Formats: sequence, structure tokens, C-alpha cells
Amino acid sequence: MKLALQYVSDVKGNPVSVMLPVSDWEKIVKKLRHYEQALKLRSDLTEAMQEVAVMEKGKGRKQTLSDFLNEL
Repeated sequence: MKLALQYVSDVKGNPVSVMLPVSDWEKIVKKLRHYEQALKLRSDLTEAMQEVAVMEKGKGRKQTLSDFLNEL
């Protein structure tokens, strides 16, 4: 994605802010939300697989499908 950025500088010429069109900002936010959802899903799946490994060793609390669905 090519962005039309404008930099705001202080009196010494150091960049202090960035401006971009609202449409570009909305695209960035949409992508960020997508990546956050993907990361959450990955984290949840990793946690679930760790719980399965513990249950397979006979150490974790097993849950019925009905109990699982009632939690949703």
C-alpha cells in the first residue's frame, strides 16, 4: 500500500508528526484489526493445544461439548 504521507517538523527540522489522508488511515486501522484478530486466534489455538497436551497426560480438567458450548 502506497501512502501519501506528510511530515510535520519542529523548528530544528526534526520530524515530530505524520499526516495522512483519512482514507489511508481507515485502511491501516482495518488491516490492524485483521492482524489483531489473527493474532488472537493464533494465541487461542496455541493455548488450546497446550490444554489438550495436559489433558492427554491425564492432568487437566476435561470438558464436555455441552459445557463448552454453554460457555459461549
